Amino acid sequence: MLKGLVSVVTGGASGLGRATVERIVREGGRAVICDLPTSQGAKVAEEIGDSVIFVPTDVSSAGDVEAALALCKDKFGGLHVAVNCAGIGLAVKTYNHNKKVSHSLDDFMRVQKVNLGGAFNMIRLSAALIAENEPNVDGERGVIINTASIAAFDGRIGQAAYAASKGAIIGMTLPIARDLSPLGIRVCTIAPGLFRTPLMLALPQKVLSFLEKMTPFPQRLGDPDEYAKMVQEIITNPMMNGSTIRLDGAIRLAP
Repeated sequence: MLKGLVSVVTGGASGLGRATVERIVREGGRAVICDLPTSQGAKVAEEIGDSVIFVPTDVSSAGDVEAALALCKDKFGGLHVAVNCAGIGLAVKTYNHNKKVSHSLDDFMRVQKVNLGGAFNMIRLSAALIAENEPNVDGERGVIINTASIAAFDGRIGQAAYAASKGAIIGMTLPIARDLSPLGIRVCTIAPGLFRTPLMLALPQKVLSFLEKMTPFPQRLGDPDEYAKMVQEIITNPMMNGSTIRLDGAIRLAP
């Protein structure tokens, strides 16, 4: 049960983030959706109910995240859990020999800014708010959960920028967990495989069927609520800290 817990979820207007918000509320918690102004965040918050508010947020902006956390404290009285689901993708080869074109450095850095910088931005600022909580019997004050990807381990052709950003999230998980341990704040990362997100479902059915067969078992795309279940498990299991959990049905991506 997540009764009484207040969470902020980046990328909470769709996909894994929305499923996480829905589960948190279903289990008795409250949530702040942080997503872009162009997202369906306001509509999603209205659909879920009074336990949710939407704050238009660019996660790579310090001012936007500070404002979102201030509103979270004002509306719900504090913060216990931060879940980073916001991110963007990019599929470009490092060097295209046929076109004689190198990967754009600006595009590479944009992915790092959103995926890595945005996650760290929320971590560093939410930690300050979580640290204000009274500790429980274990001395715990809250939990921060990041989203990486199996691409961090076996990224495919064209995923240099994306895999770099997700690999860096995994790389910073343990040191941040160690940084925040004196405050009683746990930090974990989930590395999902192929899930039924809007981005995936936009692909042709033939492609979806092929991707499903790539997963050893269960031979299907993951349900976003299965990601949300892992978020809940991390929140409720006090020994989960400093770790990255693959949630991928044993899939290993081919080149």
